[in-house]
Amino acid sequence: MSDRQIIFPPDRHALYEQHGYSAAIRSGDLLFVSGQVGSRADGSPEPDFEAQVRRAFANLQGVLQTAGCGLDDLVDVTTFHTDPEQQFPTVMKVKNDIFARPPFPNWTAVGVTWLAGFDFEIKVIARIPQA
Repeated sequence: MSDRQIIFPPDRHALYEQHGYSAAIRSGDLLFVSGQVGSRADGSPEPDFEAQVRRAFANLQGVLQTAGCGLDDLVDVTTFHTDPEQQFPTVMKVKNDIFARPPFPNWTAVGVTWLAGFDFEIKVIARIPQA
């Protein structure tokens, strides 16, 4: 069994503590990041949808950075949407700002009925670069 290292960004703990999960787990050179939502430091949702999506990506980047990697190291991306048809144009706008040019990550979008008060969540697997 490989060693696991728990990853927590230094400034985000409210939801992790409230719900009992880790921000990410490093196993070998892979990083498995729990779903990141557009939460403020106290765990409450960002009310504006576009701001919530942007904050989810910012929270994701914080976790990636803590583990020594970034968006260019993504191997797999899954996003969850409470109203995909209405939200997709906004999500695509933010996605195009963050991933402005190829190579683009692979991406699976899933419609869901509930995200604990949030409307968007992003879960990824990344490969951590060799030091």
